[in-house]
Amino acid sequence: MRISEWRISYLSRMTVEEIQHQTKKWVEQFVIGLGLCPFASAPMRAGLVHINVSEATTLEALVADLVREVEQLVARSRGERETTLLVTPFVLEDFEEFLDFLSEMEALWEEANLDGVLQLVSFHPDYRFAGAPDNDPANATNRSPFPMLHLLREDSVTEVLETHPDPDGIPERNVRLLRRMGDDGIRQVMT
Repeated sequence: MRISEWRISYLSRMTVEEIQHQTKKWVEQFVIGLGLCPFASAPMRAGLVHINVSEATTLEALVADLVREVEQLVARSRGERETTLLVTPFVLEDFEEFLDFLSEMEALWEEANLDGVLQLVSFHPDYRFAGAPDNDPANATNRSPFPMLHLLREDSVTEVLETHPDPDGIPERNVRLLRRMGDDGIRQVMT
């Protein structure tokens, strides 16, 4: 299913560079600035986070872009590219459709033997944890300006988790922080 024509029209007036800039700003100010991911700062400072904006308007074209990004990440060393954010502003606007797409990608991951090689993490403007009310500020941990797919190297994830004093406590800390900030505080940081 394609997103609404008016949204495509609005987004098509934004350049790829503007979308990349907004995404980078979100990572720097929200994800890193609030410490939601204590591991994001080092690769961002080192220029090892690749942000690519998919211009796909169909799921088939998005899958092709995702496959290309997977191939490029796997082909490069960690010193060249640590992680990739594939921003998808023209498809997957509906959160339920986004979740369905992620389920299909899990099957693709298994087929391509990517389990243990890459993780696929998801962010969406309407992200909602299962069972959580839509207005729970905790949902903001995975809310982003645009739908996006984050490709993480499994060995990098394992390495940083082994060095962190309390990796299991990160989600709980984020939930407490965002609920304490509330919608107004989150909105201030996001804008």
